[in-house]
Amino acid sequence: MDQNIIRRRGVGTQGLDEKTALKGYTLIAPLTSKNVYLIDNNGKVAHQWDLPHRVGRHARLLPNGNLAVGMKDPDAPAPFLFFNKYGGGIYQELDPEGKVVNEHRDPLGHHDCYFAGDGHFYYAGLQALTKEQAAALPGGVPGTEAPDGKVYSDTIREVKDGKLVWEWKVAEKLDPKVFPLQHHYPREHWPLINAIYPMADGNILASMRSVSAVVIIEKSTGDIIWHLDSTVVAQQHCANELPNGNILIFDNGAFRHRESFQWSRAIEVDRATKKIVWQWHAPSKEAFYTPFMGSVQRLPNGNTLLCESAFGRVVEINTDGEMCWEYVCPYFSQYPEKEARDFFPSNSNALFRAYKYAPEEIPWLQ
Repeated sequence: MDQNIIRRRGVGTQGLDEKTALKGYTLIAPLTSKNVYLIDNNGKVAHQWDLPHRVGRHARLLPNGNLAVGMKDPDAPAPFLFFNKYGGGIYQELDPEGKVVNEHRDPLGHHDCYFAGDGHFYYAGLQALTKEQAAALPGGVPGTEAPDGKVYSDTIREVKDGKLVWEWKVAEKLDPKVFPLQHHYPREHWPLINAIYPMADGNILASMRSVSAVVIIEKSTGDIIWHLDSTVVAQQHCANELPNGNILIFDNGAFRHRESFQWSRAIEVDRATKKIVWQWHAPSKEAFYTPFMGSVQRLPNGNTLLCESAFGRVVEINTDGEMCWEYVCPYFSQYPEKEARDFFPSNSNALFRAYKYAPEEIPWLQ
């Protein structure tokens, strides 16, 4: 009997409503692998990229048809244990044949990297707080600083053609009294930026997991001009802007405000009012939940794609709020890094994110 519960329950396409699902291709990048796959609605691989290093979070297709992917730098230092799992460090743009078009490296890069194209990247990095700054940071589990005794904070870096052209530093711009670490979270990393999204108005949207907050940063000043707090979101991921200006968020639900159990959802928030104007969760809420990672994407036909990341499950929700496609990643392996494997010893099919594309968005595939 297969002891891997996820695999035993079934992998590949588990359900498809051909009438309402987007006829397209979904991009997945299994976190324990060195491969990126483009699959059709039946789960068949339409294209594959082979990478030199393990996937470091996710991949997506750029408007020019190239692949943007983050990889785990095997030689990068790990300031704290979990960095072995969610660190990145190597960011590449590859053409369909796998040729490197652009590359940027930062050993302290982690989580999200937004590729704007033409050698233009936004990504999250690390910077240690001073002793005084760390002492002034409230919250978190006492005694869980990094092994060197430090608390690491985030930066957002914008790079063009290999040159740093803009940087935002949590240590300088985020008020720890307004954004304290949640009490159950380790003190090694604050506030754990897991999504960066350049907005249509030129400002920067960011998701901060360990403080359960989504913010908008005014790029010209570095000031926080919009803040969705932990009464709405809970250790969320993948905040992105919709064409109508609303904010789409994968809300994980870990330690949700005034909730006694945990469940995940996707929400669309009106930027002006901060009201939830659309949401989806499983009819039985507990049937769809990932405690970490997760993604949400609004599709060209109005459907919404969600990734239940820890379990490698991707679902598409149609405009009637019904599931019209379900897929479970069939690629299982252990993390190659011993430190990550000690925390997650089983064979994993986890995906940080998944993205789906209409055929006309991938003309080279035809």
